[in-house]
Amino acid sequence: MFTSVEDTPLGPWAQFGADVLSFLRDAGLLLLGVAGIIVGALVLSWVLRLVIRRVVARVVNGAKSKANVDDTQALERSPLAAVRLVQRTRTLGSILQNIVNVAIGIVAIVLIINLLAPGVLGSIALLTAAIGAGLGFGAQNIVKDVLNGIFIVAEDQIGIGDVVDLGLATGIVEYVSVRITHVRDVNGTLWYVRNGEITRIGNMSQGWSRVIIDLAVPVDADINEVESAMLEAAKDLAKEPKWRTRIIEKPEVWGLESVSGDALVIRLVMKTRANAKDDVARELRMRLKHAIDALGLTLPQLNSIVLTGLEGAQRVRGANPPKTRPTPVTTEAAPIPERPVWKPKRTRKTAPPADTTPEGSAGDNTAGDSTPPDDDTTPKTGGTT
Repeated sequence: MFTSVEDTPLGPWAQFGADVLSFLRDAGLLLLGVAGIIVGALVLSWVLRLVIRRVVARVVNGAKSKANVDDTQALERSPLAAVRLVQRTRTLGSILQNIVNVAIGIVAIVLIINLLAPGVLGSIALLTAAIGAGLGFGAQNIVKDVLNGIFIVAEDQIGIGDVVDLGLATGIVEYVSVRITHVRDVNGTLWYVRNGEITRIGNMSQGWSRVIIDLAVPVDADINEVESAMLEAAKDLAKEPKWRTRIIEKPEVWGLESVSGDALVIRLVMKTRANAKDDVARELRMRLKHAIDALGLTLPQLNSIVLTGLEGAQRVRGANPPKTRPTPVTTEAAPIPERPVWKPKRTRKTAPPADTTPEGSAGDNTAGDSTPPDDDTTPKTGGTT
C-alpha cells in the first residue's frame, strides 16, 4: 500500500520552516492591511482637501470676475461683501482641511488598532470611559479652543486679513485654525492666540469706519470761516477718483468740540470703508493743514486740551487722563508760630511771726499796715514748693 505525503510526519526543521512561513504569511497580511488603511487614509485626505481647495478657488475666482479684477488685493476697491466672502471662504477652507486631517487620522488609527488587536476595542464601555476621562481632564482646553474657533469663523467674526483687537493682541490676522489664531502687530511680532482664550473681538475691517479729525485753531479765529474751509477741503478730497471709492458718505462738520483759553477745537468727521480709514485720515489731515495755512492762521500749541470720551479713546477699553492731586505752591516760607506751653504759676508762701495772733494780723491789716500784694514782679525770697 502507498501512504500520502500529507500523512508523512515532518521533521523538526520542516516543522520550524512551516511555522515561520505561517507567521510570515499572517504578519504579511497584517502589514498589508495596515498599509492599505494608511494608503486609503492618505488618498481620502488628499481627495477631500483637493475638493475643498477647488471650492475655495472657485468662490475666490467668482468674486474676482464679478469685480472685474485679476488680483485679490485689488478687491479692496470692490464692494466690501466680496472681500468678506473671499476672506471667509479661505478661512473656512483652512478649518475644513484641518478637520478632515484630524478625522481621517483618528479613523485610521482606530482601524489599525482593531486590525492588530481586535479585543482592545471590543469593550464599548472602556472606550466611552476613556473618551470621557480625556475630555474631562486633558482635552478640555482643546475642545474649548476648537468649538470657539468654529463658532468664530462660522459667524464671520474674524477672517484672514482682518485688522482685529483680541484684547491679548492687536494686528492683522494671518492664519485662523480650529485651535489657534495668528495675529501680527504693527511692530511685526507674530502672536499665537488660542481661540478658547478669546472673550471679545474688535474687528476693524468689517462694515465701515469713521475718520475723526479734531482741529485746533486760535481763539480769535472766525469759526464759520474755519468750518467752511475745512468742509470745502474734505469735499474736494471726496470728489477725486482716487479717494471716491474709499469714502462712503459726505464729510460733516460737527462743530465746536472744545473751548479753552489756548485754542478752539473744531471736529470734522468722514465715513469711509473699514480698510481705508488710515489712508483717508492722513490725506485729510494734510489738506486741512493747507486750508488753515491759506487762511493765514497759526495752529496753537495744545498743552492743556484733553479730549475724553468714546471718540477720544486710544484703545477699545478707553483711556482717561490720570487723576493727580494739586501740588501747593508757596512764594516764601512763612514763620511757624510756636505752640504755647502751659506752666504752673509759682506762688510764695510766708510764715506769720510767732508773737502775732490772727486777730492782731487782721487789726494791723485794717489799720493800714497791710502787706503788699503778692505778684510776679516782687522778688521771690521765700522757699518754693
